[in-house]
Amino acid sequence: MSIAQNPLSVEVTLPREDVALVTVAGHLDLDTATEFQAHLANQLHHGRRHFLIDLSEVPFMDSSGMNIILRVYQEARGLPGSVHVINPTPAVRRVLDLTGVSITVPISDKPEQALELIDQQQASESSGSSESSGG
Repeated sequence: MSIAQNPLSVEVTLPREDVALVTVAGHLDLDTATEFQAHLANQLHHGRRHFLIDLSEVPFMDSSGMNIILRVYQEARGLPGSVHVINPTPAVRRVLDLTGVSITVPISDKPEQALELIDQQQASESSGSSESSGG
């Protein structure tokens, strides 16, 4: 019943080859979290390492949505990659702040800001890891 009342819309665009911009609209809760997680898992499977999660159209998010963001954050860090929350609504921002997620996961106003952070992160990684070579 609540799924019909609050359908979740998830749209994925690729600003870059390894970056997925995941725009979420609707309530991100126990009823809709599985769909959100499936989209993120699909992007991980296709080699995306950086995730920009746009929550500007999410009026409500419970711990289910928060846990998925933290899970993809942990997976992306191991790639190495990153997760950025984009423009969360005030209610969602409050949840992120109260739970400490906003300390771990960077929050940007616009996707362009997050892309700049990714560029800075990659520049510092490439200059700092010249002695390690993967094989």
